[in-house]
Amino acid sequence: MAVTRLPTAALSLKQFLHRQKVLEIYRNMFRTIRQIPDPADQKYLRGWARDEFKRNKNATDPDAIRMMMTQAKNHLEELQRSLALAR
Repeated sequence: MAVTRLPTAALSLKQFLHRQKVLEIYRNMFRTIRQIPDPADQKYLRGWARDEFKRNKNATDPDAIRMMMTQAKNHLEELQRSLALAR
């Protein structure tokens, strides 16, 4: 019998890749929020982003995860466009 060193809760390759993409979106969201000039707006958006990601962190349905990733990308792009127009 083969002995495996993987923990029982190891992620599949697809889950691992989704996780990496979600983390990339999360980091980009916070980098973009840092560019907002008003500290009050920064604080509000940081709280909003954290709450959204925390609320959905236990999602397991791949289709739902892809949908949430698409929504997050759209929010990020909209925020980046708004910042570009404000400059």
